[in-house]
This record gives sequence, C-alpha cells and structure tokens, in this order.
Amino acid sequence: MEFAFTEEHLMIRDSAERFLAQASDSHAVRAAMNRPDAHDPEVWQRIGQELYWPALMVPERFGGMGLGFVELAVLLEQSGRYLLGSPLFATACLATPALLLGHNEAVQEHWLGAIAAGGTRATLAFASVTGLEACSVQTVAEPRPGGWTLDGEYAQVIDGASADLLIVAARAPGSQGEQGISLFVLPGDTPGVMRNPLATLDQTRRLARIELRQVQLSDAQRLCGPEHGWAVLRDTLLIAAIGLAAEQTGGAQQALDLTLAYIAERRQFKRTIASFQAIKHRCADMMLQVECARSAAYYAACVVQERLDPNGDAAVAQELELAAATAKIHASEAFFHCAAESIQLHGGVGFTWEYDPHLYFKRARAGEHLLGSPALHRERLAAHLLGEQS
Repeated sequence: MEFAFTEEHLMIRDSAERFLAQASDSHAVRAAMNRPDAHDPEVWQRIGQELYWPALMVPERFGGMGLGFVELAVLLEQSGRYLLGSPLFATACLATPALLLGHNEAVQEHWLGAIAAGGTRATLAFASVTGLEACSVQTVAEPRPGGWTLDGEYAQVIDGASADLLIVAARAPGSQGEQGISLFVLPGDTPGVMRNPLATLDQTRRLARIELRQVQLSDAQRLCGPEHGWAVLRDTLLIAAIGLAAEQTGGAQQALDLTLAYIAERRQFKRTIASFQAIKHRCADMMLQVECARSAAYYAACVVQERLDPNGDAAVAQELELAAATAKIHASEAFFHCAAESIQLHGGVGFTWEYDPHLYFKRARAGEHLLGSPALHRERLAAHLLGEQS
C-alpha cells in the first residue's frame, strides 16, 4: 500500500494547526483542565458547528461530510499535538464507528445526523472491568415485553460524565464469551443511569464510571443484536485504538518540537546545548520513534478506511487487528519515550508546572494503557503469528 498526503489532507492539517495553535495553546489547555468536563464549550461549539470535525466521517446521506478515517487521523494528530480537551475523540473514534458498523438504520439516521450537526457529544461504554476482551462485557440485558432492562456498570468510560449519547454493550442473561453481546443507544440523562467522574492522571481527558440500574430501553434502541454485537464492538475498539495512535503521534511530535526549541536557546559552556553530540543523538532517537509511529498510524488509518467503506478492499480490511496492534505499540512507546526525554532534556525546569513537558508526560502515561497497553497488543500479534487465533 502506497500512501502520501494529498492536497486535501494538507489543507485539513494546516487548517487544524492554525485553529488549535490559538484555541488550544498552553494557557487554554490549563484553563480547560480546571473545568469539570475538561473542555471549553465555546471551542467545542466552534469545532462542531464551524469546522464540522465531528461530521467528517458521517456519510452525506446523514448530513455529514462523507470523508474517510485518514482525514480524521490528520485531525487527531493535530489535536494530540495541542492536547485538545474536547469530546472529539470519544465522539468520532468510539461512537461514530459503532453507529456506522451497527445494524439499525433508524438509530443511525437519528444519531449520526445529531453528531454531524455538531451539538451532540457521544461515547461508548463497554467494559465492566479494565479489558478489551468479550468477557469484560458483564452488564446484563434482560428481555421484557417490547424492550430490555439493563443492569451493570462500566469502568473508565471516556467522557462518560458529559456525553449526551451513550452506546453501551450488554449481554443476554447466562451468555458467555463472544456470544449474546448486543449494543444499545440511550441518552445520557436516561432514568437509572448514574455517572461518576473519576480522578485521573491526565487532566486533559476525563473518565467516568457509569452504572445502569434497571434502565428501561425499547427494542428500537438496540443498535445491533447478538449475531453482530461482538464483531461490531471489537472492530470499534480497534478503530478507536488507531485513532488514539494518531493522537499519540501528534503528542510525540510536539514533545520533540518543544525539546528542540528549548535546547536551541539553553546555553552551557558558552554554547547552546543543541550543539552537544550526546544531545543530538537523543533527539535523533526521538525523531526516529516519531516517524515510525506516524508510518504505523497512517497505514492503520488506511486499513480502517477500507473496513468502513462498503466497497473497500476486503483483504485489506481483514488486517484491522494487526494494523491496530502495530500502530498502538509504536505510538504509545514513541509518545512516552519522547515525553520522558523532553523532561530530561529540559533539565531542572522540565518537571515544573510552568513548563509543558509534564502535561505531555501525563497524557502519554495515561494513554499508554488506554484501549490496550503495548504488552497486550504484542500478545495479540504473537498469538496471530503463532496461529493461536484466527
């Protein structure tokens, strides 16, 4: 597969960079961190209703722009560079793919249209414990006349406390493993839904624990049944991991850029420390990791694009799990390495509140385990290569 940025990709990247350089600069990021939902509602309104970023992947028939995941990855890289605090990731990388892959056209038309309009914040809640396997779905969907009753809880839901739309995974009573899992959609203010914000290391991204207590849903609110539920949920999580990898690539690039700017000014022994050979080697290692992460992330984004395209290459789409694992491994490790090196190369001021490297370090450490750690994805790759899974 050959990949190169088109003029359209470059226009999207440059436009996003210009906007975020002002709307999500260091001062704005710190101000958003003090808000309960970690984002400025005015910035989110501009993102949704002026820039139309949530509408990017929504098909035109639902009021969206009908573009692909590669274009979204370009935006996510820039949002990662500037630590954008917004519901964009949860809405575009979790909720939108789940809706696109779902099997309820009425639900798709209503909620994809609402997301494309720019005012709806959405997310996906799937795990009662920290994990990406089918067994982590423990919420029970009890059938009743005309609908379902849901009971259970979800740990660490991204933007779960502020989302207007929740897409939740639940299983039939007595089912195990990949069997019996369905996806449901419900407004965040549905009776019986309790949302508890969690204290997090990364204050630029909020997590919440969501509890469902005798939540009553109709048949019309089921996005997909048990015959497709796990497949849709699995692919959605893989797509989200790839989106996170694109975001982490941007964060790694910014950590490198901040370091280069600092060492070009910091003087020692009557010369800038950027002239020291040891410093050059460390910066070169950072750049190498960033470029490897970027290559893996954009290859994986191309695979997602084929997976979501009804007329896409089925053979390429089958590589989704391998592409997601590769991208998440490279991007998580590159981001953490670059953020840690940035603190070290900033010297004594590197860990102080006034400088930004610690913000990237916290985002890198928190994102390392989000949607699967590098160790987990390495296990998946090894299992595939050894023929232990299909």
